[in-house]
Amino acid sequence: MTSDFTVHMDEYLPLREVVFNTLRQAILKGELKPGERLMEIALAEKLGVSRTPIREAMRKLELEGLVVMIPRRGAQVANITEKDLNDVLEVRITLENMAIEKACANMTDEDVRELELAAQDFQKSTAEGDLVKMAEADVNFHEAIYRAADNKRLMQVLNNLREQIYRYRVEYLKEDEARNRLVKEHEEITDAIRNRDVKKAQELSFEHLENQRMGIIQAIRAEE
Repeated sequence: MTSDFTVHMDEYLPLREVVFNTLRQAILKGELKPGERLMEIALAEKLGVSRTPIREAMRKLELEGLVVMIPRRGAQVANITEKDLNDVLEVRITLENMAIEKACANMTDEDVRELELAAQDFQKSTAEGDLVKMAEADVNFHEAIYRAADNKRLMQVLNNLREQIYRYRVEYLKEDEARNRLVKEHEEITDAIRNRDVKKAQELSFEHLENQRMGIIQAIRAEE
């Protein structure tokens, strides 16, 4: 493991959470590369902790799909293939359609306002140029839809699927064209949901995810 990344200590969080968040952000931001081995001893020395919180973090990262355990080799940052991506998005598109249908049926005026604000927050984040903030703002936009759908299990599965390709979406956001497209797509999806136009919202959501799929495929191929 040769990557260098920054450790941010937070006095309000348990040590295991600090370690987990540090490694997670390093993977999502590409400071720890796909396929890179994660050596417990080296990580413990770098972070100034014992190996126990490192192991706990590895288990949580494995559950998120960011780390894989290789027999006789230990942990490494998960790779993602084009098939992996297509499999994830195939399921996500189906579940996003369900979330949109339920959101359109259940949304209150307050929920609509929350979605509008989430779309505005994403637009503001693009002006700041912070990729992680942009990715989080995009997450918040979709979570506003999931919350309105009022199905905790559906939200949990969708969030897990999204996490599996998070770091590639950060790569997608590096392009100005992609950022501008996302701003427009969020606005259009918001309008369709506000109008309770399920079919239109689902069509826009499919286009939204398809554009990301193509952008992420380019990022995957660039790494190969």
